[in-house]
Amino acid sequence: MKFRRKAASDAIAPESPDQVADEVSEAPGESATGPESGPYDAEAVDDAVERIDLGALLIAPSEGRELRLQVDETTGKVAAVMLAAEDGAMELQAFSAPRNGDLWSEVRPQIAADITRRGGRVAEREGRFGTELLAQMPVKRPDGTDAVQPSRIIGVNGSRWLLRASMLGRPAVEPDSAGEWEDALALVAVRRGAQAMPVGQPLLVTLPENARKVQ
Repeated sequence: MKFRRKAASDAIAPESPDQVADEVSEAPGESATGPESGPYDAEAVDDAVERIDLGALLIAPSEGRELRLQVDETTGKVAAVMLAAEDGAMELQAFSAPRNGDLWSEVRPQIAADITRRGGRVAEREGRFGTELLAQMPVKRPDGTDAVQPSRIIGVNGSRWLLRASMLGRPAVEPDSAGEWEDALALVAVRRGAQAMPVGQPLLVTLPENARKVQ
């Protein structure tokens, strides 16, 4: 798997769930475990898979897919993580969540409403990881003509975290044949950390030392 470091202006802007006001995800006492079949909680994962450590996200190398990091050049912080291939891409983001809650069920209607407000269309489907969103967003091509960008948004509730994957390209338009992309998602591990933080706050992703900047 290759690293590419991308400026924030070069990547698709992520959708983030609305922060639940005045709620705090507590530091762990007796921690729950993450999903047994993956994605996993980094503190509980015990397989032999080697993963690339990006702080809050640990990503297993995936043949034929390139790891791209969207970096804010002003702050130097990683804004989003993306696995990309010729047939599509998958953007990954992790957020703080309540210990025993279902944050995905709370934010999914908010995401759907925002897509509709911006002129898009959205529908729900049941997939490997539960209820997900299929979206169609109007966009402008570089030449100024109108187009529609399909996406598929998956949410996975973990141990005080929510992992969201936004798929583009073939894995979005052909979800029933996107098993390899789903396998890549299932191997992700999330490191929540022990600190208390507001529900819905993005977990910190860090740039690995061997990532290179693409000019």
